[in-house]
Amino acid sequence: MPRATRGFKARRRRNKVLDLAKGFRGGRSRLFRTAAEAVDRALCYAYRDRRTNKRNFRALWITRISAAAKANGISYSRLINGLTKAGIELDRKVLSNLAIVDPAAFSAVVKQAAAKLA
Repeated sequence: MPRATRGFKARRRRNKVLDLAKGFRGGRSRLFRTAAEAVDRALCYAYRDRRTNKRNFRALWITRISAAAKANGISYSRLINGLTKAGIELDRKVLSNLAIVDPAAFSAVVKQAAAKLA
């Protein structure tokens, strides 16, 4: 009696995994069992790192804002406090971009924040 290889459904499932493993090196892109392990691990890392990415960008924006704020004679924490008191609702991404692209506008924002602190 011939062995059952599960037919087209199993092939479709295996091909789905092998498609996700495209670009992996060696057997990890060609052999189902190793590809399945590699894909599972890759998907876990992708999920984890989508969240880590957000943290990394926020840290980068804060570093940029801090450097630009110090150049304008105010600390980062006092700047954020002043912005809150002034009712200026610019997020860190926008503030960071403003500090890079338009330093004059960033200075104006810093002046408004500093005025509310004094």
